[in-house]
Amino acid sequence: MDLHDIEREVAALDAAYRPVATAPVDLSDPAAFTGMAARVEAELAALGVRERAEAAVRALVEAYAAGDGATRARIRGLFDRHGHFRWGAHLPRDWGTAAELRARLVHLSARDQGGDARDEILELQDLCERAARAGVDAGPVLDEVAAMSSDLDRYGMGSTREIILRHGRR
Repeated sequence: MDLHDIEREVAALDAAYRPVATAPVDLSDPAAFTGMAARVEAELAALGVRERAEAAVRALVEAYAAGDGATRARIRGLFDRHGHFRWGAHLPRDWGTAAELRARLVHLSARDQGGDARDEILELQDLCERAARAGVDAGPVLDEVAAMSSDLDRYGMGSTREIILRHGRR
């Protein structure tokens, strides 16, 4: 699948995720947040697109890691334009190898801080903590992925490159 095909698939998946991503939440109801994560997960599963979305993320991760600066910028733009896809499409949560850590860090780099750099920092820290528990040396992977990451400070918290190097080493 070439990048044009992946872009079309991402646009279709973005549209599929939109109703779940934009569903209203009654903030005046204290019970609205009880079990919210499980409800959202069930709604996402009911869409029946998880395998397609994971395949698209994997294809983007591979293209991003193998690509030049222009390809990486194009993929970062794709994640930026398709926020519902960025929100709903992920690699499987369970992993335990350096290769799987690398895929998740490349995905994080390609999202280029998403809609909120703070969420990405928390994800980065979680990935590094999980790597340590799994006995995976995250240092070389962090260096490799930081080198392919954007150096644009999008939200005043540093560039994705700086965030990976600063917060991944904690």
